[in-house]
Amino acid sequence: MGDSAAAGPLVPGPDPNLLCFRSTSNYPQVAAARLGAQLKDVTCSGAETEDFSGRQHHVLPPQYDALSETTDLVTVTIGGNDISLVQAAVSCLNAFPEPVGSSCADDFTANGDELAERIDEFTPDFDEALEEITDRAPNARVVVVGYGTYLPPGGCYPKQPMWARDADYIQSTVDRLSARLDERARAHGAMFVDLGPVSEGHDVCQASQDKYFEGVVPTSWAAPLHPNANGMTAFGNAVADAVSEASPNRVRAAQVN
Repeated sequence: MGDSAAAGPLVPGPDPNLLCFRSTSNYPQVAAARLGAQLKDVTCSGAETEDFSGRQHHVLPPQYDALSETTDLVTVTIGGNDISLVQAAVSCLNAFPEPVGSSCADDFTANGDELAERIDEFTPDFDEALEEITDRAPNARVVVVGYGTYLPPGGCYPKQPMWARDADYIQSTVDRLSARLDERARAHGAMFVDLGPVSEGHDVCQASQDKYFEGVVPTSWAAPLHPNANGMTAFGNAVADAVSEASPNRVRAAQVN
């Protein structure tokens, strides 16, 4: 279950469901292959928590419909769209170095911290989602998967056109969101897989062959500011490793994401 960080828009191997820009090489697919699990992938680019219970694009079934009492494992990545994270990052782009232009960090923190407030507002919705997942799939292990290290400290202007303080602000927001997902997952008895350490040194500023995320201008097939195929492989392996270590005999036949 989840959004584009799990679906893998434009990563090679497009799913026949073109509405979701989902890849057959995304991290749920990688994890399922490692675990020998039967996968029902309902991840969808653009998804918010409301799309778990509603019809995304007016035609797609709610993601909750994939869950049942026979579900063994549920992986979830959600929250980025609820707080408009990509849009916030795009607003931080500056064609010219300081002081020509404006700082998104200054804009978002002019009266408190707007993105931090959005995370606080999202939290009750996420709590409700975890409760609903447990109700619909009472026999499943629930694994919440966080977001990764998109930007190194200070960024890499002008390679990625985001001023250093803005890059630090955006990555700190990603880290804040992942920390909140971790906190709420544990509160609901779910497992959390932290992709931050997994992706350190593989941010958008690295060489093409080393990146797990694409920058503003992708250098491999993936949506801008999203995981690429290398990232999806690493993240899927991290999820499979975490599940295998926590409950080596738990996964039997079905995984839902």
